[in-house]
Amino acid sequence: MTQLQPDINLPHHDHQTIRYWVDERIWGHRIWDNQTPWLIFLEFAGIAESAHRDGSLLDERGSYYPLLFRPHQRILLRNVLYNNQILPFILDRFPDDGRAWREWTSWMQENARGVAKRDFDYLQDRFSGFREFARLISMLRTSTVESESNRRWSSRFLFPFGESCLYEDLNINAANKVSREYINFGRTGELLYLMLCRSSSATTIVPFLQKMVTNQNPWNTLVALLQDDEQEHREQRGKSYLPYTTHTAFDTLGADILHLFQLDLPGFDAYPHIALMSSMHVMLYQMAVSSQILGITCPPIVCEIVAPRKTLVRELSINSYQYNSQLSAQAVTAYIDSITSSDEWKAAESSSDAYPRCKTMLLDQVVWPRDADDYDKAHEPGTMIKHLRQSALSRHRQHAGNVHRSYGRSIGLISKRGTNKLRYAPNDALLKSLILANVSDRMEFKEFLQRLFMRYGIVIGEREADQSLEESEFDSKVFQSNASRLEQRLSSLGMLRRLSDACAYVLNPYAETAR
Repeated sequence: MTQLQPDINLPHHDHQTIRYWVDERIWGHRIWDNQTPWLIFLEFAGIAESAHRDGSLLDERGSYYPLLFRPHQRILLRNVLYNNQILPFILDRFPDDGRAWREWTSWMQENARGVAKRDFDYLQDRFSGFREFARLISMLRTSTVESESNRRWSSRFLFPFGESCLYEDLNINAANKVSREYINFGRTGELLYLMLCRSSSATTIVPFLQKMVTNQNPWNTLVALLQDDEQEHREQRGKSYLPYTTHTAFDTLGADILHLFQLDLPGFDAYPHIALMSSMHVMLYQMAVSSQILGITCPPIVCEIVAPRKTLVRELSINSYQYNSQLSAQAVTAYIDSITSSDEWKAAESSSDAYPRCKTMLLDQVVWPRDADDYDKAHEPGTMIKHLRQSALSRHRQHAGNVHRSYGRSIGLISKRGTNKLRYAPNDALLKSLILANVSDRMEFKEFLQRLFMRYGIVIGEREADQSLEESEFDSKVFQSNASRLEQRLSSLGMLRRLSDACAYVLNPYAETAR
């Protein structure tokens, strides 16, 4: 198999703080392991809202770099919701509305952070009383996404009811300076947005995304009451880099997201499934590109449907996870090796000015070394490459190398349930999302298992195991039992119905004909 090659030029001058542009050259800028599915989805939604505002939703207009957008900051809203510790005290101490408003606005004028104009008087005109205002604050706080996380107040996020609830992650320092934060929004949402832009379903998805980011509903209206549009601020962000103009992983992602939107689930019911499937597709994208860089067929994901005791499927699932989790590190090494095995490198290495020529090649390929601070060792190509390989792998293991494990666990694909080793063992939430992303009405059970294998590489049943495993690993009976356990689980979830001994159907519970 021919190794995958990026087809978009490197943004040499836009990311001077990044050393060893290897992970980015392979997968893009950037895949960040610390983002949960919800945080990726929220970051993506903010970008989509900005693009819609600019009239370019999922449309790169023929220019694949850079992605630029202006997300909302909504610092006033965040102060009111999350930097508002005085609220319970004022409710207890000042029963009179007028006094309560005066005390609260006075406290906020002294303690609000990140705003140039500490003016909260506009709120009093929008509520019949201070207690009504306080009740709204209390109610909206319950809709905080991942509220159990111990994040600072400027990095807490509302459920994305609509445009008024979307804003970027910020840090506000002791000097009251506002800056972009990369801990919770690590830019994977930007990568997800670009993947959808380049999917074959992009044009069809646009109306659904447009509806999502302009959703006018009571919740969004209530959040808007807390904001002052005159003080809203937006700064240009972006410059994310996705190396490929097309990829089958983009198309599969787009097809799944489109299918989830087209189900027209009630309220906001589609959002958790979109968030989960999006993270899964980013994980699968990394795995697919790693395999292509290595020149191998993308390996299967052997899943155990948890059994009461240890089985061969469990062992195979553990081995499958361990093998797949190492692919990205192997891809880093293979990418660097592909540079040194090229005819251009060999010619440069054998020339009289070998070091400067090889250095120029590396600067072009991985934006390194740029100066003496980047590399101060022997001026010899072999030593330089050895340093690059070690340093790039070390950097990879800090974040991008953890994506498979981190995302797999957060979406419910990877687990230690019943054992002390990580393996593929999908939970009920993931199974439900997989069904909703693939089944419009109903689908024969064996056809569903084959679809999971063809689209995601997931191996559960006998047929898929026979297609993907070595003869020494294959045992038809244990995979038949594995599939039977899945059938039982789906039946208990109300998502499978057996019509006869030979015919079971996976059901989409939202479909009229499935009810």
